[in-house]
Amino acid sequence: MTINPESVKKLLSSEEVSDRLRGLNQLRQLEPAIAFELVQLAIGDKNTRVRYSAVSQMDTLGKQDLEKALSILRSSLLHDSEIDVQAAAADAIGALKLGEAFEDLRQAYRNTSEWLLQLSIVAALGEMGDPRSFDLLTEALGSSIDLVQTAAISSFGELGDLRAVPLLAPYATHPDWQIRYRLVQSLKHLGSPEALVILEKMTDDEVEQVAEEAKNSLPLA
Repeated sequence: MTINPESVKKLLSSEEVSDRLRGLNQLRQLEPAIAFELVQLAIGDKNTRVRYSAVSQMDTLGKQDLEKALSILRSSLLHDSEIDVQAAAADAIGALKLGEAFEDLRQAYRNTSEWLLQLSIVAALGEMGDPRSFDLLTEALGSSIDLVQTAAISSFGELGDLRAVPLLAPYATHPDWQIRYRLVQSLKHLGSPEALVILEKMTDDEVEQVAEEAKNSLPLA
């Protein structure tokens, strides 16, 4: 069966959820500009899975019209009834580096107790690299949820603000080796003399993966 804009639009307009999901999958085979127009039919769908699938594709399709994408994703982030869809919107905002949505991300982070949404927001802040993220990432670093903490450590590395180094230093002895491993990667990105001192100490980490990553992160003598 030939896949074309008309056939996909028909699927997206179907009463059957399975058809609408199939239509969203087929969008990937259309020209991005056409797919961007059609995906908007599903953004406000009554079915959560359909909305999630549609919003998830905005990380690439949104490049067709960043201003329109910003409006769509901002609405999904702040007003959708499902956390999965809100998190997908945050992911797409980060992928598209929509700095105009920074205040929306901050508002959403502070208004939710859902770890999935917080995780997506913190990761998005790292991708965006917005200097305004420092204070919010500091909050996230103090989260009681390990996954959010870990995402904050990574995002600090992507942000590149050297003020993060003393905040990250205590995590060199964190009991979770995966957090220590992520810390090594973050400190490598930051690369300040203070960061290198911490990395040098972590070459003796009790977990081989962490120690090896720390050794590989130091500049060659």
